[in-house]
Amino acid sequence: MRHGFIKVAAVTPKIKVADPFYNQLEISRRMHEAVGGGAKLIVFPELCLTGYTCSDLFSQELLLEGAYQALDSLIQHTEGSDALVFVGLPFEKDARLYNVAAVIQGGELLAFIPKGNIPGYGEFYEQRHFEEGNREPVYVTYGKWQVPFGMNILLEAENIPGLAIGVEICEDLWAPDPPSTSHALAGAGIIVNLSASNEYIGKDSYRNMLVLSTSARLLCGYVYASAGEGESSTDLVFGGHKMIGENGVMVSQSKRFRTDILYGDLDIKKIIGERRRRTTFCQTEKASYRRIPFKWKEVETKLSRTFDKAPFVPSDQKMREERCEGVLSIQSMGLKKRLEHTECKRGIIGISGGLDSTLALLVTVRAFDLLSIERKQIIGVTMPCFGTTDRTYKNACKLINTLGVQLKEIDIKETVELHFRDIEQDKDKEDLTYENSQARERTQVLMDMANQMSGLVIGTGDMSELALGWATYNGDHMSMYGVNAGVPKTLVRHLVAYYGDTCKEKPLRDVLYDILDTPVSPELLPPKNGDISQKTEETIGPYELHDFYLYYMLRFGFSPEKIYRIAQIAFAGIYEKETILKWMKVFYNRFFSQQFKRSCLPDGPKVGSVSLSPRGDLRMPSDASCTLWQRQLEQLK
Repeated sequence: MRHGFIKVAAVTPKIKVADPFYNQLEISRRMHEAVGGGAKLIVFPELCLTGYTCSDLFSQELLLEGAYQALDSLIQHTEGSDALVFVGLPFEKDARLYNVAAVIQGGELLAFIPKGNIPGYGEFYEQRHFEEGNREPVYVTYGKWQVPFGMNILLEAENIPGLAIGVEICEDLWAPDPPSTSHALAGAGIIVNLSASNEYIGKDSYRNMLVLSTSARLLCGYVYASAGEGESSTDLVFGGHKMIGENGVMVSQSKRFRTDILYGDLDIKKIIGERRRRTTFCQTEKASYRRIPFKWKEVETKLSRTFDKAPFVPSDQKMREERCEGVLSIQSMGLKKRLEHTECKRGIIGISGGLDSTLALLVTVRAFDLLSIERKQIIGVTMPCFGTTDRTYKNACKLINTLGVQLKEIDIKETVELHFRDIEQDKDKEDLTYENSQARERTQVLMDMANQMSGLVIGTGDMSELALGWATYNGDHMSMYGVNAGVPKTLVRHLVAYYGDTCKEKPLRDVLYDILDTPVSPELLPPKNGDISQKTEETIGPYELHDFYLYYMLRFGFSPEKIYRIAQIAFAGIYEKETILKWMKVFYNRFFSQQFKRSCLPDGPKVGSVSLSPRGDLRMPSDASCTLWQRQLEQLK
């Protein structure tokens, strides 16, 4: 369970209706298989010891006795294992029959949890057989055990802080006020559902939506196991649909009509972290809840879940295109509002021929089109200097002209050299002053032009550069509105590519594609043989790694150790672990040391779940120490 990962399993055994002894053998077999697969929490379907479709046979004493004997055998089969097992059966209490989940572990019965919402509509007639379960637990005697019986029961892990598990059964999930809501507010981070949901066209999509929306709304893990093959087909067919969701994301899902085991890795620390971050999630102690302690042996969960190496960019093409269109719309609408409010009719933007300024210009054009202001009111300024190559210069001019924007060229070499003389800087000394003087001169030109024309300087820097502090303070760091401030570098590339793919203008598409093929560079050092000599990712590391670190650090608060672990999974075959660790150390050092630049950022739109705005998502002191993070990084191998 290191780093909070817990392997869970949803199991659909092949059963025989009204044959508890056969069912117990099959359930025991699949249970041992799931334990062998590393599962610590195992969920079986509703009433699976007897079969859900027994109908009026539920009133037969012999069937109930058979179910109890099967349960006794199953409890014995759990001896020596610390897996927490949930299995469904009918249970009689006070001459009434209840549809319950038995909770067992290590040869012990821990609780009976009854179903609260008993359907009596359509194809369901459970009300003919079963009573509605009581919420507040009472104790019942079963064999040698006295165990709590009631819906308001949580299983709490004694050695995993914050881990509690609640139970609901099938229809409970469909109800207007599902038990899972109360369970979550009482502290349950994982909800299990023992179900027997029959199939008809479209129902699987509806179940999927229920599980995902519940796990999203309650910020929890949700393990759903439904009945399948072996149930009576008199009127219904059961597909054995199994799902494992987490915070609105499907961790794993089975195909229907299979009697198999679905595994998934739930991240309890991620769940707790989301609840801690979401201040509207008010976890309150419920006096009526009974908390049953249990223990799991601490092991390192062998992870089967995958991690996308580009968490800011959807891997599915359709979703990626929708994401790109949405981001461009947010950026352009944000700028549109700022232009309207300031009554500016002109936009001033520095164009380098690189990705960031290209995206910023595309967004600016969109905003001006939305305002029905002619594009010639946008001034695209190219300012060649010591590091400018022919390729980027030509692309900058082509882009500006192709978009119908006004081109302004200002060569700043002479001005920068004069500045070097004023401050007694050796012009042949290619140090930080040499580089930053160019960036600051460009910003001064843009700001003064904006004053001349009553315009607005549009910023081009992206979120990844801001995270690393890879921006010249009061140079490209500054603008009057930063349209790219919420866009990570890995997404910038896809946004420009999407624009090229959908623009239907070959000249524009061609220049965008060539910009995409150009190495990322600030172009502040002289080129070598006409080519870019200063490649950003050779200096500070691959942006795809930095964006991965940034996402999991800020979005979920993961520790360096945990990010290092999942990064090795995400980038397997791409980067060696030594490379991942090397650039992770760079990331943390730069992130903490460069906060002072982010503390005074210009306004800019938030476009995703991660933002560095000092007025919004990241209220971080500029002098925060990185010692804790560095100490953990030094312990990694």
